[in-house]
Amino acid sequence: MYIDRHMERQIISASKYYPVVMVCGQRQVGKSTMLHHIKEANRRYVTLDDGNARRLASTDPALFFETYGAPLLIDEIQRVPSLLLEMKRIVDEKALAGEDNSGMFWITGSQKFKMMKDVSESLAGRIAVFDLAGLSSAEIENRPAALFDPSIDGLRERLKTAEKKNVHQIYQAIFRGGMPKLFSTDMDRERYYMDYVNTYIERDVKDLAQVGKLNEFYTFIVYMAARIGQELKYDDIASNIGVSAPTAKAWVSILERSGIIYILHPYSSNMTKRLVKTPKVYFMDTGLAAYLCRWPDAATLENGAMDGAFLETYAVTEIVKSFYNAGKPVDLYYYRDIDGKEIDLLIVRGTHIYPIEVKKGKQPAHADKNFSVLGKLKQTIEPGVILCMSDELIPYNRESWYCPISVL
Repeated sequence: MYIDRHMERQIISASKYYPVVMVCGQRQVGKSTMLHHIKEANRRYVTLDDGNARRLASTDPALFFETYGAPLLIDEIQRVPSLLLEMKRIVDEKALAGEDNSGMFWITGSQKFKMMKDVSESLAGRIAVFDLAGLSSAEIENRPAALFDPSIDGLRERLKTAEKKNVHQIYQAIFRGGMPKLFSTDMDRERYYMDYVNTYIERDVKDLAQVGKLNEFYTFIVYMAARIGQELKYDDIASNIGVSAPTAKAWVSILERSGIIYILHPYSSNMTKRLVKTPKVYFMDTGLAAYLCRWPDAATLENGAMDGAFLETYAVTEIVKSFYNAGKPVDLYYYRDIDGKEIDLLIVRGTHIYPIEVKKGKQPAHADKNFSVLGKLKQTIEPGVILCMSDELIPYNRESWYCPISVL
Protein backbone atom coordinates (compact mmCIF):
# COMPACT_ATOMS: atom_id res chain seq x y z
CA MET A 1 0.00 0.00 0.00
CA TYR A 2 1.44 3.35 -1.06
CA ILE A 3 0.71 6.45 1.01
CA ASP A 4 0.73 9.66 -1.03
CA ARG A 5 3.59 11.94 -0.04
CA HIS A 6 3.11 15.67 0.30
CA MET A 7 6.44 16.33 -1.42
CA GLU A 8 5.33 14.78 -4.71
CA ARG A 9 4.05 17.98 -6.29
CA GLN A 10 7.22 19.85 -5.26
CA ILE A 11 9.36 17.27 -7.08
CA ILE A 12 7.23 17.40 -10.23
CA SER A 13 7.24 21.20 -10.21
CA ALA A 14 11.02 21.45 -9.66
CA SER A 15 11.63 19.03 -12.54
CA LYS A 16 10.16 21.60 -14.93
CA TYR A 17 12.84 24.16 -14.02
CA TYR A 18 15.94 22.27 -12.83
CA PRO A 19 18.00 19.66 -14.70
CA VAL A 20 18.71 17.79 -11.43
CA VAL A 21 16.36 17.13 -8.50
CA MET A 22 17.79 15.60 -5.34
CA VAL A 23 15.86 14.00 -2.47
CA CYS A 24 17.83 13.47 0.75
CA GLY A 25 16.83 11.83 4.00
CA GLN A 26 17.52 8.98 6.35
CA ARG A 27 17.30 5.41 5.12
CA GLN A 28 13.88 3.84 4.55
CA VAL A 29 11.81 7.02 4.74
CA GLY A 30 10.47 6.34 1.25
CA LYS A 31 12.65 8.43 -1.08
CA SER A 32 12.93 5.83 -3.85
CA THR A 33 9.36 4.61 -3.40
CA MET A 34 7.99 8.13 -3.83
CA LEU A 35 10.10 8.85 -6.91
CA HIS A 36 9.17 5.50 -8.47
CA HIS A 37 5.51 6.31 -7.85
CA ILE A 38 5.61 9.66 -9.68
CA LYS A 39 8.28 9.05 -12.35
CA GLU A 40 7.52 9.03 -16.04
CA ALA A 41 7.33 5.71 -17.88
CA ASN A 42 10.54 6.43 -19.81
CA ARG A 43 12.68 7.35 -16.77
CA ARG A 44 15.16 4.54 -16.15
CA TYR A 45 16.26 3.51 -12.66
CA VAL A 46 19.64 2.48 -11.27
CA THR A 47 20.83 2.05 -7.70
CA LEU A 48 24.46 2.50 -6.69
CA ASP A 49 23.91 -0.16 -4.02
CA ASP A 50 24.32 -2.52 -6.99
CA GLY A 51 27.97 -3.50 -7.22
CA ASN A 52 28.15 -3.56 -11.04
CA ALA A 53 26.51 -0.16 -11.42
CA ARG A 54 28.73 1.28 -8.70
CA ARG A 55 31.88 -0.07 -10.33
CA LEU A 56 30.92 1.41 -13.69
CA ALA A 57 30.02 4.76 -12.12
CA SER A 58 33.35 4.87 -10.28
CA THR A 59 35.62 3.81 -13.13
CA ASP A 60 33.94 5.37 -16.17
CA PRO A 61 31.24 7.98 -15.35
CA ALA A 62 30.81 8.90 -19.02
CA LEU A 63 30.09 5.27 -19.98
CA PHE A 64 27.73 5.00 -17.00
CA PHE A 65 25.55 7.81 -18.36
CA GLU A 66 25.84 6.50 -21.93
CA THR A 67 24.56 3.16 -20.65
CA TYR A 68 21.59 4.42 -18.66
CA GLY A 69 20.73 7.62 -20.55
CA ALA A 70 18.24 10.26 -19.44
CA PRO A 71 15.79 10.84 -17.91
CA LEU A 72 17.31 8.78 -15.12
CA LEU A 73 16.65 8.09 -11.44
CA ILE A 74 19.87 7.32 -9.52
CA ASP A 75 19.53 5.87 -6.02
CA GLU A 76 22.13 6.30 -3.25
CA ILE A 77 24.29 8.82 -5.12
CA GLN A 78 26.51 9.31 -2.07
CA ARG A 79 28.17 6.01 -2.88
CA VAL A 80 29.81 7.60 -5.95
CA PRO A 81 29.73 11.40 -5.47
CA SER A 82 32.23 11.83 -8.34
CA LEU A 83 29.27 11.17 -10.68
CA LEU A 84 28.07 14.71 -9.97
CA LEU A 85 30.87 16.28 -12.03
CA GLU A 86 29.95 14.21 -15.08
CA MET A 87 26.30 15.06 -14.46
CA LYS A 88 27.21 18.76 -14.55
CA ARG A 89 29.05 18.29 -17.86
CA ILE A 90 26.05 16.56 -19.44
CA VAL A 91 23.41 19.11 -18.37
CA ASP A 92 25.66 22.03 -19.37
CA GLU A 93 26.38 20.48 -22.75
CA LYS A 94 22.65 20.12 -23.36
CA ALA A 95 22.02 23.74 -22.36
CA LEU A 96 24.80 25.02 -24.64
CA ALA A 97 23.22 23.11 -27.52
CA GLY A 98 20.00 25.00 -26.87
CA GLU A 99 18.15 21.87 -25.81
CA ASP A 100 15.80 21.48 -22.84
CA ASN A 101 17.69 19.90 -19.95
CA SER A 102 14.97 20.12 -17.29
CA GLY A 103 14.30 17.05 -15.17
CA MET A 104 17.13 14.99 -16.67
CA PHE A 105 18.28 13.44 -13.42
CA TRP A 106 16.53 12.57 -10.16
CA ILE A 107 18.93 11.48 -7.44
CA THR A 108 18.53 10.26 -3.87
CA GLY A 109 20.97 10.17 -1.00
CA SER A 110 20.80 9.06 2.61
CA GLN A 111 23.78 11.16 3.69
CA LYS A 112 22.60 14.63 2.92
CA PHE A 113 25.11 16.88 4.64
CA LYS A 114 28.14 14.94 3.50
CA MET A 115 26.91 15.43 -0.03
CA MET A 116 26.04 19.11 0.07
CA LYS A 117 29.66 20.20 -0.48
CA ASP A 118 29.89 18.02 -3.59
CA VAL A 119 26.49 19.21 -4.77
CA SER A 120 27.18 22.91 -4.23
CA GLU A 121 30.53 22.70 -6.03
CA SER A 122 29.35 20.55 -8.91
CA LEU A 123 25.75 21.54 -9.52
CA ALA A 124 25.24 25.05 -8.14
CA GLY A 125 22.23 26.64 -9.83
CA ARG A 126 21.36 23.39 -11.60
CA ILE A 127 19.80 21.41 -8.75
CA ALA A 128 16.75 21.53 -6.49
CA VAL A 129 17.39 19.81 -3.15
CA PHE A 130 14.63 18.41 -0.91
CA ASP A 131 14.72 16.70 2.48
CA LEU A 132 12.28 13.85 3.03
CA ALA A 133 11.45 12.57 6.50
CA GLY A 134 9.25 9.68 7.58
CA LEU A 135 5.48 9.85 7.17
CA SER A 136 3.85 12.87 8.77
CA SER A 137 0.57 12.48 10.65
CA ALA A 138 -1.09 14.47 7.85
CA GLU A 139 0.19 12.00 5.24
CA ILE A 140 -0.90 9.01 7.33
CA GLU A 141 -4.39 10.51 7.65
CA ASN A 142 -4.48 11.48 3.95
CA ARG A 143 -4.96 15.16 4.74
CA PRO A 144 -4.18 17.94 2.25
CA ALA A 145 -0.55 18.99 1.91
CA ALA A 146 0.03 22.26 3.77
CA LEU A 147 2.85 24.10 5.50
CA PHE A 148 2.12 24.36 9.23
CA ASP A 149 0.59 27.81 9.74
CA PRO A 150 0.69 28.91 13.41
CA SER A 151 -1.74 31.80 12.91
CA ILE A 152 -5.15 31.32 14.49
CA ASP A 153 -6.83 31.33 11.06
CA GLY A 154 -4.25 28.81 9.82
CA LEU A 155 -4.89 26.51 12.77
CA ARG A 156 -8.66 26.73 12.27
CA GLU A 157 -8.22 25.72 8.64
CA ARG A 158 -5.92 22.82 9.50
CA LEU A 159 -8.27 21.51 12.20
CA LYS A 160 -11.07 21.13 9.63
CA THR A 161 -9.39 18.02 8.20
CA ALA A 162 -7.45 16.77 11.26
CA GLU A 163 -8.58 13.60 13.02
CA LYS A 164 -9.40 14.16 16.69
CA LYS A 165 -7.09 12.08 18.88
CA ASN A 166 -7.02 11.43 22.60
CA VAL A 167 -3.81 11.23 24.60
CA HIS A 168 -3.56 7.44 24.16
CA GLN A 169 -3.82 7.73 20.37
CA ILE A 170 -1.15 10.45 20.30
CA TYR A 171 1.30 8.28 22.23
CA GLN A 172 0.43 5.30 20.04
CA ALA A 173 1.45 7.43 17.04
CA ILE A 174 4.63 8.51 18.83
CA PHE A 175 5.51 4.91 19.72
CA ARG A 176 4.88 3.63 16.21
CA GLY A 177 6.89 6.33 14.44
CA GLY A 178 6.63 7.26 10.78
CA MET A 179 8.62 4.68 8.85
CA PRO A 180 6.56 3.79 5.74
CA LYS A 181 7.33 0.06 5.91
CA LEU A 182 5.51 -0.20 9.25
CA PHE A 183 2.37 1.10 7.54
CA SER A 184 2.63 -0.76 4.23
CA THR A 185 3.35 -4.18 5.76
CA ASP A 186 2.46 -6.13 8.90
CA MET A 187 6.14 -6.37 9.90
CA ASP A 188 6.80 -6.58 13.63
CA ARG A 189 7.81 -3.13 14.90
CA GLU A 190 10.51 -4.42 17.26
CA ARG A 191 12.07 -6.53 14.53
CA TYR A 192 11.97 -3.66 12.07
CA TYR A 193 13.81 -1.20 14.31
CA MET A 194 16.36 -3.82 15.38
CA ASP A 195 17.22 -4.50 11.74
CA TYR A 196 17.18 -0.79 10.97
CA VAL A 197 19.71 0.08 13.68
CA ASN A 198 22.00 -2.82 12.76
CA THR A 199 21.94 -1.88 9.07
CA TYR A 200 22.50 1.80 9.82
CA ILE A 201 25.49 1.21 12.11
CA GLU A 202 27.14 -1.49 10.04
CA ARG A 203 26.61 0.22 6.70
CA ASP A 204 26.07 3.97 6.83
CA VAL A 205 28.27 4.74 9.82
CA LYS A 206 31.18 2.86 8.29
CA ASP A 207 30.67 4.85 5.09
CA LEU A 208 30.37 8.21 6.82
CA ALA A 209 33.40 8.22 9.08
CA GLN A 210 36.08 6.17 10.67
CA VAL A 211 34.14 5.07 13.74
CA GLY A 212 36.55 2.76 15.51
CA LYS A 213 34.23 0.84 17.79
CA LEU A 214 30.73 0.25 16.50
CA ASN A 215 29.58 -0.94 19.94
CA GLU A 216 30.52 2.45 21.39
CA PHE A 217 28.62 4.15 18.60
CA TYR A 218 25.52 2.10 19.43
CA THR A 219 25.83 3.18 23.08
CA PHE A 220 26.11 6.75 21.84
CA ILE A 221 22.90 6.51 19.77
CA VAL A 222 21.00 5.11 22.77
CA TYR A 223 22.38 7.93 24.93
CA MET A 224 21.21 10.51 22.39
CA ALA A 225 17.73 8.96 22.17
CA ALA A 226 17.42 9.14 25.95
CA ARG A 227 18.11 12.88 25.80
CA ILE A 228 15.72 14.07 23.12
CA GLY A 229 14.39 17.53 23.76
CA GLN A 230 17.44 18.43 25.86
CA GLU A 231 20.35 20.75 25.25
CA LEU A 232 23.18 19.35 23.15
CA LYS A 233 26.32 19.40 25.29
CA TYR A 234 29.31 17.62 23.79
CA ASP A 235 31.29 17.45 27.03
CA ASP A 236 28.41 15.64 28.74
CA ILE A 237 28.12 13.16 25.87
CA ALA A 238 31.87 12.57 25.88
CA SER A 239 32.10 11.92 29.62
CA ASN A 240 29.10 9.58 29.66
CA ILE A 241 30.13 7.56 26.58
CA GLY A 242 33.85 7.57 27.33
CA VAL A 243 35.03 9.30 24.17
CA SER A 244 36.64 12.68 23.53
CA ALA A 245 34.54 15.80 22.99
CA PRO A 246 35.74 16.11 19.35
CA THR A 247 34.65 12.50 18.77
CA ALA A 248 31.26 13.25 20.34
CA LYS A 249 30.88 16.24 18.04
CA ALA A 250 31.84 14.17 14.99
CA TRP A 251 29.34 11.45 15.93
CA VAL A 252 26.53 13.98 16.42
CA SER A 253 27.38 15.28 12.94
CA ILE A 254 27.01 11.74 11.57
CA LEU A 255 23.49 11.46 13.03
CA GLU A 256 22.56 14.87 11.65
CA ARG A 257 24.02 14.24 8.19
CA SER A 258 22.16 10.96 7.85
CA GLY A 259 18.86 12.53 8.91
CA ILE A 260 18.47 10.64 12.19
CA ILE A 261 18.38 13.76 14.35
CA TYR A 262 17.20 17.33 13.96
CA ILE A 263 19.10 20.07 15.77
CA LEU A 264 16.95 22.99 16.88
CA HIS A 265 18.96 26.15 17.39
CA PRO A 266 18.16 28.78 20.00
CA TYR A 267 16.76 32.09 18.87
CA SER A 268 19.40 34.78 18.88
CA SER A 269 19.04 38.51 18.58
CA ASN A 270 21.34 41.47 18.65
CA MET A 271 18.85 43.07 20.99
CA THR A 272 19.86 40.92 23.93
CA LYS A 273 23.00 39.11 25.06
CA ARG A 274 21.06 37.15 27.66
CA LEU A 275 20.03 34.31 25.37
CA VAL A 276 21.67 30.89 25.57
CA LYS A 277 23.54 29.59 22.53
CA THR A 278 23.23 25.82 23.07
CA PRO A 279 21.00 23.93 20.57
CA LYS A 280 18.53 21.17 21.42
CA VAL A 281 18.35 17.77 19.77
CA TYR A 282 15.38 15.70 18.54
CA PHE A 283 15.06 12.33 16.78
CA MET A 284 13.20 12.72 13.50
CA ASP A 285 11.52 9.35 14.05
CA THR A 286 9.94 9.03 17.50
CA GLY A 287 9.45 5.28 16.99
CA LEU A 288 13.20 4.79 16.56
CA ALA A 289 13.91 6.84 19.70
CA ALA A 290 11.33 4.84 21.69
CA TYR A 291 12.90 1.59 20.47
CA LEU A 292 16.41 2.70 21.46
CA CYS A 293 15.15 3.76 24.91
CA ARG A 294 13.54 0.32 25.30
CA TRP A 295 10.01 1.55 25.95
CA PRO A 296 7.98 -1.69 25.62
CA ASP A 297 4.66 -0.12 24.54
CA ALA A 298 2.84 3.14 24.04
CA ALA A 299 1.06 3.06 27.41
CA THR A 300 4.34 2.71 29.34
CA LEU A 301 5.84 5.56 27.33
CA GLU A 302 2.77 7.74 27.98
CA ASN A 303 3.12 7.27 31.73
CA GLY A 304 6.91 7.22 31.87
CA ALA A 305 9.54 9.77 32.80
CA MET A 306 10.10 10.80 29.16
CA ASP A 307 6.46 11.44 28.25
CA GLY A 308 6.99 15.19 27.95
CA ALA A 309 10.20 14.89 25.95
CA PHE A 310 8.56 12.54 23.44
CA LEU A 311 5.48 14.75 23.08
CA GLU A 312 7.69 17.78 22.44
CA THR A 313 9.75 15.78 19.92
CA TYR A 314 6.57 14.70 18.15
CA ALA A 315 5.36 18.30 17.88
CA VAL A 316 8.69 19.72 16.70
CA THR A 317 9.33 17.02 14.10
CA GLU A 318 5.78 17.13 12.69
CA ILE A 319 6.22 20.86 12.09
CA VAL A 320 9.69 20.29 10.59
CA LYS A 321 8.18 17.68 8.22
CA SER A 322 5.62 20.21 7.02
CA PHE A 323 8.45 22.60 6.07
CA TYR A 324 10.39 19.79 4.35
CA ASN A 325 7.33 18.65 2.39
CA ALA A 326 6.56 22.18 1.24
CA GLY A 327 10.16 22.66 0.09
CA LYS A 328 10.59 25.60 2.47
CA PRO A 329 13.56 26.56 4.67
CA VAL A 330 12.91 25.63 8.31
CA ASP A 331 12.60 28.85 10.32
CA LEU A 332 12.20 27.24 13.74
CA TYR A 333 13.96 28.07 17.00
CA TYR A 334 13.51 27.70 20.71
CA TYR A 335 13.92 30.38 23.36
CA ARG A 336 15.92 30.19 26.55
CA ASP A 337 17.61 32.99 28.45
CA ILE A 338 20.12 32.96 31.29
CA ASP A 339 17.27 33.40 33.77
CA GLY A 340 15.92 29.99 32.79
CA LYS A 341 12.88 31.28 30.90
CA GLU A 342 12.16 28.86 28.07
CA ILE A 343 9.66 28.56 25.21
CA ASP A 344 9.52 25.24 23.36
CA LEU A 345 9.29 26.61 19.84
CA LEU A 346 9.38 29.90 17.96
CA ILE A 347 8.20 30.02 14.35
CA VAL A 348 9.75 33.08 12.73
CA ARG A 349 8.22 34.77 9.70
CA GLY A 350 10.12 37.91 8.84
CA THR A 351 9.67 40.23 11.82
CA HIS A 352 6.78 38.16 13.21
CA ILE A 353 7.33 35.55 15.92
CA TYR A 354 4.81 32.85 16.87
CA PRO A 355 5.55 31.27 20.28
CA ILE A 356 4.48 27.65 20.84
CA GLU A 357 4.40 25.54 24.01
CA VAL A 358 3.75 21.78 24.05
CA LYS A 359 1.88 20.38 27.06
CA LYS A 360 0.34 17.01 27.86
CA GLY A 361 -2.72 18.23 29.82
CA LYS A 362 -6.15 19.17 28.51
CA GLN A 363 -6.10 22.62 30.07
CA PRO A 364 -2.53 23.20 31.25
CA ALA A 365 -2.25 26.10 33.68
CA HIS A 366 0.28 28.91 33.21
CA ALA A 367 1.56 27.37 29.96
CA ASP A 368 1.97 30.86 28.55
CA LYS A 369 3.98 32.17 31.51
CA ASN A 370 7.14 32.82 29.48
CA PHE A 371 5.54 34.28 26.36
CA SER A 372 5.77 37.79 27.81
CA VAL A 373 9.60 37.74 27.79
CA LEU A 374 9.52 38.01 23.99
CA GLY A 375 8.44 41.64 24.26
CA LYS A 376 12.04 42.72 24.73
CA LEU A 377 13.02 41.36 21.30
CA LYS A 378 11.32 44.32 19.57
CA GLN A 379 9.64 42.06 17.02
CA THR A 380 5.94 41.58 16.34
CA ILE A 381 4.84 38.86 18.74
CA GLU A 382 1.78 37.03 17.44
CA PRO A 383 -0.74 35.18 19.66
CA GLY A 384 0.91 32.22 21.37
CA VAL A 385 -0.21 28.63 20.80
CA ILE A 386 -0.38 25.96 23.50
CA LEU A 387 -0.42 22.58 21.76
CA CYS A 388 -2.13 20.26 24.20
CA MET A 389 -4.93 17.69 24.61
CA SER A 390 -7.62 20.35 24.35
CA ASP A 391 -10.78 19.30 22.48
CA GLU A 392 -10.96 22.56 20.53
CA LEU A 393 -9.08 25.68 19.50
CA ILE A 394 -10.07 28.11 22.24
CA PRO A 395 -8.53 31.23 23.81
CA TYR A 396 -6.63 30.74 27.04
CA ASN A 397 -6.45 34.50 27.38
CA ARG A 398 -6.13 37.47 25.02
CA GLU A 399 -2.54 36.59 24.08
CA SER A 400 -2.64 32.79 23.75
CA TRP A 401 -4.80 29.88 22.65
CA TYR A 402 -5.21 26.24 23.54
CA CYS A 403 -4.94 24.11 20.37
CA PRO A 404 -5.48 20.32 19.98
CA ILE A 405 -2.16 18.65 19.25
CA SER A 406 -3.98 16.61 16.59
CA VAL A 407 -3.70 19.75 14.40
CA LEU A 408 -0.13 18.65 13.57
